[in-house]
Amino acid sequence: MYRHQIHRTWLALRHRPQLRNWVYGSVLLSSLYLLYQFITPAGVRQSSVVEVHVEPEILPQSVWDNRAERVKKAFRHAYHGWEQYAAPHDELKPISNTYIDNFNGWGVTVFDGLDTMILMGLDHEYKRALKHVEDIEFNMEEGRFAPYFETVIRYLGGMLSAYAISPNKEPILLRKADELARKLDPVFNTLSGLPYYGVNPQTGATQGPDIGILAEIASLQLEYTYLAKATGKKEYFDRAQNVINIINRANYDETGGMMPIGWNTTDGTPHDQSVSAGAQADSAHEYLLKQYLLTAKRDQESLQLYIRTATHIITELMYISPTRHLLYVTDKMPSRTSHDAQVSHRFEHLSCFLPGLLALGVDQLPLDDVDFADAFDRDHPTQRAEWEKLRGFSLRDVHLWAAEGLAQTCWLTYADMPTGLGPDEMIFYTSMPEEGAGIGGGWFAPKTAGGGGTESNRPKTQTFGGTLWIDALRSWKRAGARGVPPGVGDKAPVVYSQEDRVRGAYGRDYALKKNEYLLRPETLESLYLLWKITGEPRWRERAWKIFESIEIHTKTTSGYASLRSVESTPGVKQDDMPRYFFAETLKYLYLTFIGDTPLPLDKWVLNTEAHPFPVIEWTPEERARFGVGY
Repeated sequence: MYRHQIHRTWLALRHRPQLRNWVYGSVLLSSLYLLYQFITPAGVRQSSVVEVHVEPEILPQSVWDNRAERVKKAFRHAYHGWEQYAAPHDELKPISNTYIDNFNGWGVTVFDGLDTMILMGLDHEYKRALKHVEDIEFNMEEGRFAPYFETVIRYLGGMLSAYAISPNKEPILLRKADELARKLDPVFNTLSGLPYYGVNPQTGATQGPDIGILAEIASLQLEYTYLAKATGKKEYFDRAQNVINIINRANYDETGGMMPIGWNTTDGTPHDQSVSAGAQADSAHEYLLKQYLLTAKRDQESLQLYIRTATHIITELMYISPTRHLLYVTDKMPSRTSHDAQVSHRFEHLSCFLPGLLALGVDQLPLDDVDFADAFDRDHPTQRAEWEKLRGFSLRDVHLWAAEGLAQTCWLTYADMPTGLGPDEMIFYTSMPEEGAGIGGGWFAPKTAGGGGTESNRPKTQTFGGTLWIDALRSWKRAGARGVPPGVGDKAPVVYSQEDRVRGAYGRDYALKKNEYLLRPETLESLYLLWKITGEPRWRERAWKIFESIEIHTKTTSGYASLRSVESTPGVKQDDMPRYFFAETLKYLYLTFIGDTPLPLDKWVLNTEAHPFPVIEWTPEERARFGVGY
C-alpha cells in the first residue's frame, strides 16, 4: 500500500525519541512565535531590538596594505586634478574642471594636503607643494578678510604639522608659519584678547561682531602652543594661554558646566545658553582634551573642563531613538517662543567626530580615577545632578559605550542609504508615528525632556520629547545589566526602496534634513580611532565600505565630487571637492588601513583638520621664560 512521505517520516520519528522531541519543540516554538507576531502591536515588536556585536572576517594585513594603496591612488588622482585645472587657487571644481577661491585664494588644497603627502610617501607631489608654500605672500586685497579660525586650522596647522613630521624639518615651513601668525595677530586686538572673526593680513584691519562663535574663538590652542615651542616665541604661548584661561574660568551656571556657542569678545564672557557638540562648537570641545594631551598631560584645567563637558553631553544631550534604539547626540537652541534653550533632536554629520574623541579619552585618561571635587563645582546643583546620574557606573565604561554607540549610529546613517554614503543632517523622531505606533517596554520608556524636531515632512507623532540615553542606561542597570547596554550593539541597516520613500517610511527612526554628502571626514575619523583603540575589525571594515562607496558614486575624471542626495543611485554629483578631503577624509582612511601607525596616539595629537603635532615637553628654561603654569 502507498504511504505518503509525511507518514513514513512520522513512523521514523517513533523510533528516534531525541529527534522526535527536537521536532516537537521546534513546532511549538514556531507556533508561539507566529502567535506573538499576530497579537502583538507592530510598534512593540519593533522596539524589541536585540543588541549584539557581529564581527566581520579577519583579513590578513596584506589585504589592508592593498587597500591603503587604493586610498593613496585616490589622493594622487584628486591632487593631480587640482594641479592640472585649479592651481594655484583654493579648490578644484571637479565636474567643470574650473576653480574656486573660497579660502583666501592662497591654495588651501596644498596646505591642507601637505602632511598627508608626507605620510603617504608622495615625494614628487610634496616637493611641488613646498615650492607653492615658498612662493605664497599671504596677501589680500583691501576690504577682504581672512577668516581667522579657518586660516589657523588649515594654513597654519598644515604648515606646522608638515614641519613636525617631515624627515628634514623643512625650515621654509616654520618660517612661513611664523610669517602667517604675525600677519594674523591683529585679530587679538579685542578688550578680552579673544580673536575677532577675520583680519586683512596686509592692512591689519579686522572684522567681526562683538559676539563670537565658540569654535572660532577657542580652537587655536594646539597650533599656537606648538608654534611657541617650535619658534621659541613667548607671544604665541601667551595667545593660546589667554584663551585657555578665559574659557576655563568662565561662569557656566546657565549651561550646566558646558561652554555655550555665543561669547562676548569684549569682556570674554558666555553670551547665551545654546550648547552643541556639532556645528559652531565641535573643535572647541575637541581641543579641551587635546590640549591636555599635547602638554604631556599637564594642563589640568583643560582636562577638568573636558570632563565636565563630556559629562554634560552624556547626561543631557545624548538620546536614544524609539524603535532601533540608535544613540545620537543633539543640541539645545533657543526656540521661537522661548529664550530658554530647547532640545532640537537634530543630529549632524559634524557631530560624528565625538565618538572618536570619547574613545581617545578612554584610551589616554584614567577615567575611573576622576575626582568629583577636582572636576566639578559641588555647590552647583546641575553639575552635582549630572555627576550623580553616573554614580555606580565605571566612567570609562560609560565613555566607551557612548563612543561605540554613537559610532554605530554614524555608520548606520551611511549604511541606511542606497549610495552607502551619509547625509549631512538628520532629525530623529522622539516617538513612533500614530499609525502602528507603540513605544514598547523594557528599559525603553519615554521621558519628557524637550521638543521634537522641526522638519516639515516629519510624521504626526505623539511626542514625548525623546528618551535620554542616561535614563535608559540606568534602567538597564537596575534591571540587572543583562546583555549589551542600550544603544551600543550592532543593528542591521534599513534601506528604503523608492516605494518606501513615496509612501512615507519611518523605520530608520530619523528623517533627512540635509541629504547631501559633502565628502566629510568625521565618521571616518571615529572609525579610525575606534579601530586603533579597540582593535575590533568591524570599524576597519566599515571604513573600507565607505571608501568603496566614495569610489563608486563620487569619482570624476579629475577628482571626487560631493553628492546632491545620498538617496538616489547613481549619485547626482555637485561641482565641489572640499579641501578637507585631502587633509582628513583620505588621511583617516589611509591611517585606518596601513599596518604600523606612524602617529602613535600617545605621542601625536591631531588638530581638528587632522594635522598632527608632537606631544610637548617643556624644558626648565622654556617653562621659566614662557611662564608655563602647569
